[in-house]
Amino acid sequence: MATYMLDTTAFSALMDRHPKVVARLEAAEAEHRIIVCTIVRGEILFGLAKMPDGRWKRHLELTAQNVFRRVQCEAAAPSAADHYAQIKAELERQGTPLDENDLWIAATCLDLDARVVTSDTDFKRIRDLPTEDWTL
Repeated sequence: MATYMLDTTAFSALMDRHPKVVARLEAAEAEHRIIVCTIVRGEILFGLAKMPDGRWKRHLELTAQNVFRRVQCEAAAPSAADHYAQIKAELERQGTPLDENDLWIAATCLDLDARVVTSDTDFKRIRDLPTEDWTL
């Protein structure tokens, strides 16, 4: 059984009911573990918190909660910090730094031996991090 961690782009695609992402999730759910991490949850909730109150915000909040119910949320373990430090140092040496949240998402994936599901090509710069784009 493989573990797939949805990043914020993949989670948003599920919220938008992207047909290919929904199909891949439905196919994977039966045999694999599908998760998000607290960083992704925070990014989604932050995006919602910034929105003006109204019908569209309430719709998106409900949609997000439905997706959150469907996938387990994992916290970054202390051991993810080891991966974080290595990734950040390596990317900075290469002159290609990465957003802090993306660093923590990647570190959590490596710590959990998970594949990151994303349409963000920045993750491909991280050595040994398996990525999949379910929108293709």
